[in-house]
Amino acid sequence: MHSLLNSFLVAFSFTVLVDGSHYWSSPRHRTVAHRQLSGETYMIQDFYQGEDFFNDWTFDVGSDPTHGNVIYQSQSDAQSKGLAYINDSNNSLILAVDSTSTVAPGGQRASVRITSQKSYNGGLFIFDASYMPVGCSTWPSFWTVGPQWPMAGEIDIVEGVNNQDTNQMALHTGTNQTCTNEMTNGTQQFTGQIKKTNCYSTGRADSGCIIEDTDTSSFAYGFNNAQGGVFALLWDNSAGMSIWHFARANIPADLIAQTPRPSTWGIPAGFWSSQTCDITANFYDHQMIIDTTICGHWAGGGIYAQSGCPGTCSDMVANATNYINSKWVINYVAVYQHHIGSGAYAPGPRLPLMIILSLVIYLLLL
Repeated sequence: MHSLLNSFLVAFSFTVLVDGSHYWSSPRHRTVAHRQLSGETYMIQDFYQGEDFFNDWTFDVGSDPTHGNVIYQSQSDAQSKGLAYINDSNNSLILAVDSTSTVAPGGQRASVRITSQKSYNGGLFIFDASYMPVGCSTWPSFWTVGPQWPMAGEIDIVEGVNNQDTNQMALHTGTNQTCTNEMTNGTQQFTGQIKKTNCYSTGRADSGCIIEDTDTSSFAYGFNNAQGGVFALLWDNSAGMSIWHFARANIPADLIAQTPRPSTWGIPAGFWSSQTCDITANFYDHQMIIDTTICGHWAGGGIYAQSGCPGTCSDMVANATNYINSKWVINYVAVYQHHIGSGAYAPGPRLPLMIILSLVIYLLLL
């Protein structure tokens, strides 16, 4: 009996040494093994394409909060007027400004603004469009915003006016907690150019902290000539806000495969560090918005005269043909959340199995 017991103990010890070595290693070693064998990626939380925009987004109705010369249309009115529809050939969404109606100078032209029904507190936001509105007086944008503006913040991912050549990105905050982008272009944390550093915004001073892209394919005619592309916002509460733009020919393969790894994408066009802005305190419960307004407090006024556009912005509103190319062609919008891959070694269940097998061997030897 003692010899059988000794045989069992030897067999058990050998089994543990061969198959249970990771289990007996220190927690620090298990963590190292996990990092070596697992991969960090992002998993789709929400994917909006085609009819999803009619089912899961809301068509805002009425006048423009930024005082633009538009009247936003309900879903039924936008569809009946041909301002919102799905291209059956590729399932893209078209959102347009009215380019056929007679409107008086300084009047209001029909347009579309849609808002996601869901709200978010972080993640990787992807906006893929093959065409964006262009032309004098236009003001297209893709952005996110929280409740009670500006208290819960605003993130401008795609925005510009008139004949602007490159995309303008910005954060807006409304608390007394400091939020700036003063950090860092010197450390090469983004490729864009800082235009304004203080993110604090009010109704009378709402420019926010601005970074302007330097790539002419990031906006308007340059964007459209490149067959559009992708904008990506990585909202990471612990690290900060990062925004990338990729022309159609340069979209990362992992993003096309819907397994994005932002850490491999290189330096973003814009970055706002959590070291100079409390992300969690300033940004929460954000909904996504896609819209096109015309004139308003940015595209109109003094900046219109500086843009090289003819006449006045109010006069341009009456020129219906100016808005023939004022449309979005949106392939999809996706929201990803961080996910740690399942490739790590999981030793827990293996040792009990070895014990059971060893006991079986022992009982057979009795």
